[in-house]
Amino acid sequence: MNLDRRWKLFLIIAPITCLLDQVTKIWARASLPHAKVTGGIIGEPVTVISNYWDWRLSENPGSAFGMFGQTAGSRIFLSVIGVVALVAIVWMLRKAKEDQTRLIWALALVAGGAVGNLIDRVAFGVVTDFIVWKYHTHEWPTFNVADIALVIGVGLLFIDIGKDSFAPDEEADDKAKAKATKPKQPDKTAGMKSKKKKRKK
Repeated sequence: MNLDRRWKLFLIIAPITCLLDQVTKIWARASLPHAKVTGGIIGEPVTVISNYWDWRLSENPGSAFGMFGQTAGSRIFLSVIGVVALVAIVWMLRKAKEDQTRLIWALALVAGGAVGNLIDRVAFGVVTDFIVWKYHTHEWPTFNVADIALVIGVGLLFIDIGKDSFAPDEEADDKAKAKATKPKQPDKTAGMKSKKKKRKK
């Protein structure tokens, strides 16, 4: 089966994104210090950059950056959302043009990130997070590589949509130019009127 540029690019980026996410999660679960407690784990921070960046293992029953973590039935709900998102991504990719590189990258990153977190939900019931960005005592929600891919992918989608929204309508411009350059046809009614006037004289 011959695949065009859209599918080739997508089938390179999406699996690499998912693989990178899963490899880093396996490393985090195996290497980062943590204690098992009832209902989950408590990770101990490992400093990467003091006051700014830590590794700390945690389990997230919600979506990216811990959203919907306390919602009942979030595992099933978010798994269904992930599958629906993948179907929508495939549909958008089929509609995309081969030269829409930014859109293809966006869809591939979102797909890779969505599948990475979906694997966790199906296999473990929770998503493995381990990256903590902070500013001294203030911390942002813990996240993972899949979350990074999702954020970048969605950002690229918005840029692509915005570019299309503000781009000039080339088809309308072409029609306007063609209309302006089209030679004017002689007014036949004016000629007939002048002939009638001559006959009357």
